[in-house]
Amino acid sequence: MVVIRLSRGGAKKRPFYNIVAADKRERRDGRFIERLGFFNPVAGEGEEGIRIALDRIGYWKQNGAQLSPAVERLLRQFEKRQQQQAGAAA
Repeated sequence: MVVIRLSRGGAKKRPFYNIVAADKRERRDGRFIERLGFFNPVAGEGEEGIRIALDRIGYWKQNGAQLSPAVERLLRQFEKRQQQQAGAAA
C-alpha cells in the first residue's frame, strides 16, 4: 500500500520535511516513490514554508494512496491559504 507522508531531513534542530509517496513498509526517511512537495516549519519571513503538488496528490489518492494525519493537516492549511490568496487577488 502507498502512503503519502513526511520524510525528515535537515540539520539537528533545523527540521525540513519532504512530502513523499512511499510504500508503507519502507522506513520514514527511506526509499520513496515520488516527492510531492515540502514543508519547512522554521521558514523565516519571505521564505516559502510549504509547497504541495496538488495534482500529484490527487493522482495518488485516486489510485488508493492514504494520507498520514500530518499530511492531511498540512494539505488543509495549504488549500486554505491558497483560497485566501485567490480571494485577496480578486
